[in-house]
Amino acid sequence: MTKSRSKQLVICVDNEGYAASLEKRKIYEALRDPAADKHGMLRILDESGEDYLYPKTLFRSIALPLAVKRAVLAA
Repeated sequence: MTKSRSKQLVICVDNEGYAASLEKRKIYEALRDPAADKHGMLRILDESGEDYLYPKTLFRSIALPLAVKRAVLAA
């Protein structure tokens, strides 16, 4: 499996309580974390390369064409 296929992209649909950290309608990279998943949380990677846990309800998974996904991940 290629590296770009193993990464999940999500879009922020709500930033209530996290306005300083999350931007609505922004695409984020989500890291797979089964322990966080069990608690209804999602591990999000920010621009600095740090990852933080946020409630899953703030995001929706998105599917992009492979070429677009690669371009987003490379940006």
